[in-house]
Amino acid sequence: MTPDDLVTGATTQVALTMDLPPERVWDLVGDVTRIGEWSPECVRAGWTSRAGAVPRAGDRFRARNEYPDGFVATVECVVTAADRPSVFAWVVLDDRGDVARPGSLWRYDLRAAGEGTLVTQTFTHGPGSTGLREGAGNGPAVIAGRLAQLRRNMTVTLRAMAGAAGH
Repeated sequence: MTPDDLVTGATTQVALTMDLPPERVWDLVGDVTRIGEWSPECVRAGWTSRAGAVPRAGDRFRARNEYPDGFVATVECVVTAADRPSVFAWVVLDDRGDVARPGSLWRYDLRAAGEGTLVTQTFTHGPGSTGLREGAGNGPAVIAGRLAQLRRNMTVTLRAMAGAAGH
């Protein structure tokens, strides 16, 4: 297999039940301006185009990611699904800016679970160019390591989000 075959479609996800209704959780995950409060990697995000008060598919935001090795990246993102209260998703564009060939796809799925909400956050590597794709030539352990790092960061993010909401 080529490194491309190993990277495109690489996926990881985490799930957490929050003691909040789905509408409240959706408001949290859909407010990208707050991600820096919760995420150990995405330290800041802000809307660059937005049609209204509630995010919609096609809206764009820019985010700043900081990595443990000191690398910093600013990425452009496009919302692909904003179905309150069940789904919020976006793609991270690579340098080509093609929404159909993003570097990665991110998604929150929300489902009522008793008095709360089961939140599932999913990362999928796209066909676009990324640092992971560049490093994948060093073997599958690089991909496995990055997916493990993403799972840890996603878990920290969801727990911090729940805590900030009074979970």
